[in-house]
Amino acid sequence: MTARTGRQRAIARALTALLPAAPYSDIEAIRDAALARKMRELPPSIAVWIATVAHVRHVHTQYDELLDEGYERDAARHFVVDEINAVLTAWRATRLLDEEDSD
Repeated sequence: MTARTGRQRAIARALTALLPAAPYSDIEAIRDAALARKMRELPPSIAVWIATVAHVRHVHTQYDELLDEGYERDAARHFVVDEINAVLTAWRATRLLDEEDSD
């Protein structure tokens, strides 16, 4: 077993707090995204939130199909907010996506 950094432990705690019932495969993908270099400067809870929303948007909604059909990014995001929140609710998330949130 490899030693985990403080950042990795903080990300793990943030994941557990935000997504208590998310499937393991989704948690692992979100963890990897939250630990990405571009997220390094963000607090762990924010990195986990951004990684969660992006993961759910691309994996569990019709977002990419809407983009392929020619919808603008903001319009496609608008149309999948309810789908994202349905997934987050199923995972017993402690936060939902506000339609006014830009990301």
